[in-house]
Amino acid sequence: MTRTSLGPNGMNKFIINHLDKLYLTKDSGVMCRELDVNHPAVRLVVNSSKMQESECGDNTNYVITIAGELLNNAEALIKAGLHPTEIITGYEKGLTKVFELFEETKKMEVENIKDEKEVAKVIRPVIATKMIQRQDSFLAPLIAEACIKTCPTKPELFNEENVRIAKMLGGSIYDSQVINGMVVVRHIEGAITKAENCKVAVFNCPLDTIGAETKDTVLFKNADELLGYSKTEEENIENIVKGIVDAGVKAVVVGGSVGNMAIHYLDRYKVLCLRTLSKFELRRIAKAVGATPLVRLGTPLPEEMGYADKIQVEEIGSQKCVVITRESEENKMSTLLVRGATSNILDNTEKIIEDGVNLYKSLCKSNLFVAGAGAFEAFLSNTIKDYAKTVTSLDQYSLEKFGESFEVIPRTIVENAGLKVSEIMSNLLSKNREDVTNGLNYKTGEIKNSISDLEVFDHSETKKWAIKFAMDSVITILKVDQIVVSKPAGGPKAAQGGQKAGWDNEEM
Repeated sequence: MTRTSLGPNGMNKFIINHLDKLYLTKDSGVMCRELDVNHPAVRLVVNSSKMQESECGDNTNYVITIAGELLNNAEALIKAGLHPTEIITGYEKGLTKVFELFEETKKMEVENIKDEKEVAKVIRPVIATKMIQRQDSFLAPLIAEACIKTCPTKPELFNEENVRIAKMLGGSIYDSQVINGMVVVRHIEGAITKAENCKVAVFNCPLDTIGAETKDTVLFKNADELLGYSKTEEENIENIVKGIVDAGVKAVVVGGSVGNMAIHYLDRYKVLCLRTLSKFELRRIAKAVGATPLVRLGTPLPEEMGYADKIQVEEIGSQKCVVITRESEENKMSTLLVRGATSNILDNTEKIIEDGVNLYKSLCKSNLFVAGAGAFEAFLSNTIKDYAKTVTSLDQYSLEKFGESFEVIPRTIVENAGLKVSEIMSNLLSKNREDVTNGLNYKTGEIKNSISDLEVFDHSETKKWAIKFAMDSVITILKVDQIVVSKPAGGPKAAQGGQKAGWDNEEM
């Protein structure tokens, strides 16, 4: 299922999860997360794919495909009479050789990770394989711009959560844009729509008068008592708002309801009020401005308040939203505002952008890339098969199959592109011996230089982790010889239907 989604010509899948939610995707990470996998051996491979997702954010399909091919080849070796221990030994030798080849192979280095053109060039191959339509050349520069804007002075401290994604129905992907700051797709409560250089208070409770817990009857003897009753309520709200204003707060974010009287006094004291019903969004806003969400209504302490350079309402595509900007070194934020015709397209684009941002995070740690388009896999296959011929023990058979397993990646790309598999694969393997960067052009089937001609790159560390996770799951499965399923304890079940009382006391 996942193999047919590999590569730029991979097919999309409709995934319907246990809640009947529909996903249109070719991302294996989404498939593994939403499908219920019962087989224990398959679950090990899926868990490895999930670990790859959490560690690097990409190459989940690579883990599953390589692990599947290694297990297929191991099955053929076991049928031929080889013991699993010998297969494991050969596979482990092959893995050690792979890590040596990572150091020896030709690499492409990104010299300046804050140059938009260079970054967009390496992001494009990652997102191109997952796009439902071919908008990678438009989306890659946007992702690069958003990441570079939030990159701190020390790139290794880059936090992918500072690149936010806001989805808005309508328009097309080409209407998407990068906005400096955090975008909240909601409208402001009240008349104040802009605040600059402001302290921000975040309340995780309603900004309103709290009714009594018991039902009581209030008896008014005259009109003055009636006026005085409502006046005390007004004074209470005004005192709360006045206390917030006296602390220097110019903007309030509320996670519950905001009463009409509270809005009236907030407008009178020129305080901007933003209301959000999502507790997750409230936490994100609090993190963006550096504030502590308060569960009590009252004057916030200085250390509980946040700060924003600007909070204002902007209209984007006939939709009003709030933009929060804070230019601090430790908390720069930018938002990719994604437009699309349907919610499925928006969800898929969001996942693609997350993969692009995760690549930039990996790039901040290591700026080395190996040749893509099946070139590096062809190089591994050729070199390990040559190495297997120098081994004299029984491990040579499993070592040779280990090298062959890497051919599954370029072979799958060729199959999904609808090209002649045997002819192109033999051509790729022979041309790759001449130059290790020779890869496959999936459109024409020609063999070209992946780095200079095709401009397809794979992040070195991400690929290394993917091979390691795939190998870990394969070796674990090969060390298993039996699956034992425990049954729930208990005797035979009682017969269904109406039984008369004391049926078990009758003599047989």
